[in-house]
Amino acid sequence: MLQEPQIPESAQGPRVTPAAGRTAPTPRPVPGPRSAATPRPGRPVPGPARPTPPAQRAHPAPVPAPAPAPVAQTGAPSRPENRSAPQLQLIPAPAGGALDAAEEAVDLLLESGRAPGDILVLTTGEQHPWAAHELSFGDAAYWAQQDAGDDVFFADASAVDRAKPRPIVVVAVNGDAGDTVARALPVARDRAAALLIVCGDPQTINSALGAGV
Repeated sequence: MLQEPQIPESAQGPRVTPAAGRTAPTPRPVPGPRSAATPRPGRPVPGPARPTPPAQRAHPAPVPAPAPAPVAQTGAPSRPENRSAPQLQLIPAPAGGALDAAEEAVDLLLESGRAPGDILVLTTGEQHPWAAHELSFGDAAYWAQQDAGDDVFFADASAVDRAKPRPIVVVAVNGDAGDTVARALPVARDRAAALLIVCGDPQTINSALGAGV
């Protein structure tokens, strides 16, 4: 009776063993999910910590800013062109969405390469959350950040007289379509050295700017 040949252990192929003094490699851990995105700049954070300044945001590749929308000048008296006047851009938005539109405009400006310190944001209704939060640390500390000029500054339009000129002024007409808007928009235009962006109802904006356009 024939017996099957026995294959010696040495002929079954080499065994893979760790080299002397080395340990077998361990699998690399799979990265877990990233933590939730940090709050948008200007948004207050829970607790005593201050919100992250807009200048510390990470921005994607530069995106060109939207082309300015013309503002109707019906009824406005003609006047010689003033080359020193800022460019005027109107972003139509309801009062409830004017602040979001202003924040998006700021994001586009920063993404296109504008310095945060070039931008002033005014609100005619409810204060921007960043401004409300920073004011909780005191009026002097709040306005000192405007004097530093190294970040986007948010202020209530009722205090526009205290706002210092900046290359770009963004106004969110998010409420109080009366005297505050009528007084704040012409002053905001004077504060804007290069560009004035107004987010809100076009009829309200044109009425407020009126003969000043």
